[in-house]
Amino acid sequence: MNQALPARAKFHHMKDGTAEDWAIIGGEAKAFAATVYERIIDHLKLLSGDCGGFPVDRLTHCLQTATLAHKDGKDDEYVVCALLHDIGDTLGPTNHADIAAAILEPYISEENHWMVKHHAIFQGYYFFEYLGLDRNLREQYQDHPYYERTLEFIEKYDAPAFDPEAETYGLEFFEPILKTVLARPKKSLYMSEDNTLFD
Repeated sequence: MNQALPARAKFHHMKDGTAEDWAIIGGEAKAFAATVYERIIDHLKLLSGDCGGFPVDRLTHCLQTATLAHKDGKDDEYVVCALLHDIGDTLGPTNHADIAAAILEPYISEENHWMVKHHAIFQGYYFFEYLGLDRNLREQYQDHPYYERTLEFIEKYDAPAFDPEAETYGLEFFEPILKTVLARPKKSLYMSEDNTLFD
């Protein structure tokens, strides 16, 4: 039995694309965007077993950070930020916070985006001196409106989440929350004025 292949655009150079071509591409892009949470979960799983010298592996650290935030009553968006804050470790070992922030930016508030993007600088307070760096680097942001938010994230959720004995919810607990938060972007280059994506 022959199965029909999905429709594809006919152009070989973007300048030759037609409305029909871009309707095909837009439909595919919309469907692909709807399953981003599944790929995020797959990528999170890559952190399993990778300790990088820490007392727990990177996945456990992310889960533990999210567990602490959830137990403390933080909303779903914040919990997802806690869960994904170190997802950039595998591909961006020298700028992991930037990668996490870029992935999350379309789906989260400005304050949560800033918190994720700057968390590496804030956590440096605990160890930068051992690397020959300034542990007070975060103080350059002392007057920033999201300084206290980011400080709280580090002190209450990120920094204490390296305990092999601590209660840690499994990834399956967070999957529905992740799916909900990533279901619809708040902003994107590809959103029209009526907030539809790829239409």
